[in-house]
Amino acid sequence: MSLPQLQRAPLVLAAPSGAGKTTIARALVEREEGFSFSVSATTRAPREGEEDGRDYWFVSHARFREMIRKGELAEWAQVHGHLYGTPLQSLVRASEGGRHVVLDIDVQGARQIQEAVPQALLLFIFPPSVEVLLRRLTGRGTEGEEAVRRRLSTALQELVAAESFNFFVKNDSLEQAIREVRDLALTGRPPPEGTSGCVEEVRVLRDGIRSILERETLLEGPPGAR
Repeated sequence: MSLPQLQRAPLVLAAPSGAGKTTIARALVEREEGFSFSVSATTRAPREGEEDGRDYWFVSHARFREMIRKGELAEWAQVHGHLYGTPLQSLVRASEGGRHVVLDIDVQGARQIQEAVPQALLLFIFPPSVEVLLRRLTGRGTEGEEAVRRRLSTALQELVAAESFNFFVKNDSLEQAIREVRDLALTGRPPPEGTSGCVEEVRVLRDGIRSILERETLLEGPPGAR
């Protein structure tokens, strides 16, 4: 499927788990005019309260594969045995309505969007430090060490891949991060003072996670913790 030039560039948010990108995405859609979520297609069954066309487009595996074959998806991935993807027409409809469509996806999906829609704006959200990230992942106390290790390993891969993003936003203050993401989406460029984050900070975070993963135990806290 060929994609016409969009009136509004899609806004792609990606981040390691615990960085707050979903909270930022929801705040934009709920508070700001001109922003809406993309409705994804999925092969999983609807959950209680979910509606076709509102929460997801619920399709069969055969239909999803047909969408892939016909080039109808801007990005897609398999997660826990189910297929998820962003229909190109979702982006077109939002743009025609004068809205920025917000995509809360992983780094691999963001790269696919970048290839399918070169004008898309890719923002990488990251926490202020590796200590904060680890605290967010372990704070609820509901996950064991192996689960935290898996999340950190995934975060490490995402941080390595993040260097191709357009801008980097550090989520140190949630309200400030929301404003910054909004302004970047509306203008397509950073403020005169620059963005709150940069690729060098992403690299520092990446190296910190790598050091934590090399330790024998994670849940004793970051180095220097009491």
